[in-house]
Amino acid sequence: MMLQYRDLAKLKTKKIVFEDVIAARDSATLEHLKELSSKRRVIEESINHTSYITEAIAREISGGLTSRCEQERLRLEQYMPLLENFIFHADLVSSHNRMVQWTSQLKIRWSSATSSLSFFDLRGPKFFQINNLRFELVMIHFHYGATLRERALEFLSTDLKQSAFIFREAAGVFHYLAHEVIPSLQPPIPAERPSEASSALCAAMSCICLAEAQAVYTRRAEERGSTGFSVLAKLHYGVVELLDDATSAIQSGTGEVKTISSRFMEFISSCKALHELRSKKHLAEGLRNDGQMGVSVGVLCDALMSSKKKTPGEESWKACFKKETEIAANTLRKFENENEFVWQEKIPYVDELPSPQGIKIVEIVPYKPKKWERELAFKL
Repeated sequence: MMLQYRDLAKLKTKKIVFEDVIAARDSATLEHLKELSSKRRVIEESINHTSYITEAIAREISGGLTSRCEQERLRLEQYMPLLENFIFHADLVSSHNRMVQWTSQLKIRWSSATSSLSFFDLRGPKFFQINNLRFELVMIHFHYGATLRERALEFLSTDLKQSAFIFREAAGVFHYLAHEVIPSLQPPIPAERPSEASSALCAAMSCICLAEAQAVYTRRAEERGSTGFSVLAKLHYGVVELLDDATSAIQSGTGEVKTISSRFMEFISSCKALHELRSKKHLAEGLRNDGQMGVSVGVLCDALMSSKKKTPGEESWKACFKKETEIAANTLRKFENENEFVWQEKIPYVDELPSPQGIKIVEIVPYKPKKWERELAFKL
């Protein structure tokens, strides 16, 4: 069982009609702007929950896709190449006063799904307006990465291999945002922005998706039953290390920790604690098989003591934690009885116990944006 955080895809946005603001010089450009607005409109209606399309019609429009995540993925993949092409041509005249004015008039506004509660009021989520076309590019790609991650979670019950692959795809999208799109923003996005528009959070999300992919591969190895305890311990601790990388990425951002919701930060720390417990349990089982029963008991005792201090507040996460601690506690009782009646080995002090070692076996699936190369001309 994995801890799940499903809020990332809960972004909201305001309507944009490109052809009402941007003056096209020819019919081809006007048609492109209309298509851009049309493709964005179905995404707006989807994420704002304002669509009146039935599930049957949505399935038919998407070519028979039954998963809402897959339907959303298709919508995004139809919109993003048009957006990339539009921004490419807009950049060529970005310094012109008319283009600057048009960008402002588009009123590109997005909410945040990860910002702290101080960014919300009684009227609903706060919308951030940033007059930069690449702000739209960043937020739509973040939503794309979050949608892929949701799809990966859907596969957990049916196809672990496919789930892990899609987690790695999502990691690639967030890596692209963190290392290519956001650093190239000119002028830079202002300090008051959604957390999703920061390199720090996108880099952290890439690490989290990789950690989730490795957790899935580890679960698959556990279910097959052919992987040794020592390797399983290292795989789980590799998840811990990837989550440490995520925390470090957030802390590297200017003020990012203060703006990100405490629930999101608790999710990272709780996942880390859960996989640390699993790692130490497998480490103890390996030590027991190697004849080091006293050390094995010591490792499990230490693991359970540490986990009690890190129990999450979220009910679903707490239930997962409780189940895992019960498994570890039962294993400990079994090992203590065996040690008392058979081995009679001394239990080492905490500072004498071996520390888990981690291995990382996952890499991102590199994201390569698709572009529709159409010549656009604006009436400046």
